Amino acid sequence: MTDPERPRISLLGTTALLFEAPGTFDLPHQQRIWALAAIASKWPGIREAIPGITNLMLTFETPPREIDSLIAALNDGWDEAQELAIEGREIRLPVTYGGEIGLCLKDVADYTGLSIDDVVSIHAAPLYTVFALGSHPGYCYLGGMDPRITMPRRQTPLQRSAGGSVSIGGSQTGVSASPGPSGWHAIGHTNWTFFDPSWPTAAALAPGDTIRFEIERVIR
Repeated sequence: MTDPERPRISLLGTTALLFEAPGTFDLPHQQRIWALAAIASKWPGIREAIPGITNLMLTFETPPREIDSLIAALNDGWDEAQELAIEGREIRLPVTYGGEIGLCLKDVADYTGLSIDDVVSIHAAPLYTVFALGSHPGYCYLGGMDPRITMPRRQTPLQRSAGGSVSIGGSQTGVSASPGPSGWHAIGHTNWTFFDPSWPTAAALAPGDTIRFEIERVIR
C-alpha cells in the first residue's frame, strides 16, 4: 500500500520520471523541490531536472538501467533536501482588472462575498513568488495568494483565454503567456511579454523571481 506521507514516483514512458512530493503548497515546500532539482540535475544520465508545483520531472539522456537506484537516490535526496532560496528579480506588472478579458472579476467577488474593490486590492497586495514554469511556454505558477479570494476552478474549461490574462484557479493565481484553453477565472490582464523564442532565454521569468501586480485601473 502506498504511504501518503512519502513521495510518489512514476515513469513517463522511457524518457522521463515524475517525482511528486507530499506536503503543503507553500514556499518552504517548493524550495525543497528547487533543492532536489539542483541536486538531481548533476546526476549522470539526467538531461533536465524540471521543477513543477510540489513535483519534479527528470528527463533522461538514455533510459536508466538501474531505475531502482535512481528512485532510491530521489527519496534520499528529498529526505536530505534543505530549503533552497533563489534570489530572483522583482517584476512589477501593471494590470487592468475587469473589462472584457477580466470578466470573472465579479464572479470572484460574488463567490467570496467581497466587493470588487476588495478583491482587486487583496489580489494586488502580496509579493508573489514564481514557484514553477509550466502549462505552456512562459507561464508561471505563483505562490502567495491570499486565501480570502480562493475560487474553485471551472467545471468546464474555456476553449480560449486571452494572452496576458491574470487569473485565479483554486488557491493559486497566474498570468497566461499566450492564448489558449483555461480552467481558471480571468480577473484582469497585462500587456507584459512572458515568452519570446528569439530571446537568449525564451521565458522572461524563472523560479525564484517575484511579481507584484500594480493596479493600473479597474473596469466594472
